[in-house]
Amino acid sequence: MRIRSVASACYLVFPVGLGLSLAAGLSWSADWPQWRGPNHDGISAATNLPTKWSKEENLIWTAPLPGMGSSTPAVWGDRLFVTSEEGNDLVLLSFDKDGKQLWKTKLGSGRQRYREDEANNASPSPSTDGKRVYAFFGSGDFGCCDLDGNVLWHFNAQDRYGRFEILHGMHVTPLLHGDRLYLSLLHGGGQWVVCLDTATGREVWKVQRPTDGIFEGTHSYASPILWRHSGGEELVVHGCDYTTGHRLSDGAEIWRLGDLNDKDRYDRTFRIIASPTASGDMLVVPTCKAGPVVALKAGAKGKIAAGSPFELWRIPGGRNAPNKTPDVPCPLVHEGLVYLVRQYGRDRGSLICVDAKTGQEVYQAPLHPARYRASPLLADGKIYLVARDGTVTVVRPGRQFEKLAEFTMDDQFTATPAVAHGRLYLRGFKNLYAVGKNGS
Repeated sequence: MRIRSVASACYLVFPVGLGLSLAAGLSWSADWPQWRGPNHDGISAATNLPTKWSKEENLIWTAPLPGMGSSTPAVWGDRLFVTSEEGNDLVLLSFDKDGKQLWKTKLGSGRQRYREDEANNASPSPSTDGKRVYAFFGSGDFGCCDLDGNVLWHFNAQDRYGRFEILHGMHVTPLLHGDRLYLSLLHGGGQWVVCLDTATGREVWKVQRPTDGIFEGTHSYASPILWRHSGGEELVVHGCDYTTGHRLSDGAEIWRLGDLNDKDRYDRTFRIIASPTASGDMLVVPTCKAGPVVALKAGAKGKIAAGSPFELWRIPGGRNAPNKTPDVPCPLVHEGLVYLVRQYGRDRGSLICVDAKTGQEVYQAPLHPARYRASPLLADGKIYLVARDGTVTVVRPGRQFEKLAEFTMDDQFTATPAVAHGRLYLRGFKNLYAVGKNGS
């Protein structure tokens, strides 16, 4: 195992030495290159995955981690990449397919806790394109390593774009798409969306993303996503009372969805965490607390208010409304249904299924009565739901609620699971876990 520090390579660009021979026949879809997978939707085409596991069954290996974190592992070929804190250090680690730690590189520092046990500076997830690995931390440190752990470039976003002024820390995950990284920095001290070159970390463009939000209405914890639809591709940025669509080429704003935080009954603590989910020509936009859920049509332009023809449907928010917004986990969209994990208020620990065409409720069913921070994962015809306290619930997708399994792992989980090459990977506060059918 090798250990490196950013101090020896800061701000320099080195030739990329891969040091990795990818297995023949591996495709992008077989890997899990970033948070929520290759299509940014939490869905995998993997098959032959287990429905349940334990120390005695289907648990391939467990690897200890140096500290807590909420980052989803990125997987490429026979390598896994995950971020963590280690004391006061913020590190990027690599493991092989057998759970052996290959290297560890320090990219920043700063041991902080947010909402006591909820999150820290290792909350954003790393990503990889098979050539380099990219990792952003809540401290503002943004680094790129080759697949052997050598630092290729590094900068601190607070030095470059201004000090973060956000109540519960900066937890957004940059979006990797092609040779660009897209990062939204929405906080009380500034509202920016930036595009970076993957090879150098240099800024390609930067646009201001204004808001008229108040207090926590100027803070966003949601990550940018890519919306591929019949009209092309757009960058979607969520939070600070609005959802906006941007051109990838220059960041120009194409549309702006409003009426998410009722101005007549304005909530100053309306801090959006869950990111939208794109599915073809539909974008499902969650909010928080007792806010609405909105389905947007492709081709949207300009300012979009409630009732706009660009809206496919809107589930209203409000104290007296049938609240369905998930608050933290992202929506899952599959075969004409939208799944929302409700973890706020009296419905904490419930799965809500709505019709993707109409927004009408299909069912609402209780899960485990706990906090849910991880987003749902669909793979092998099963929906995997991981609660904060380690309870895993496995559900069959469809218009009827059917629980296939429920069991508890001895760890704390806020990271969304990953799936690649016939295995599930779960990042707990204590360990990294590899799960496969019959230990394969």
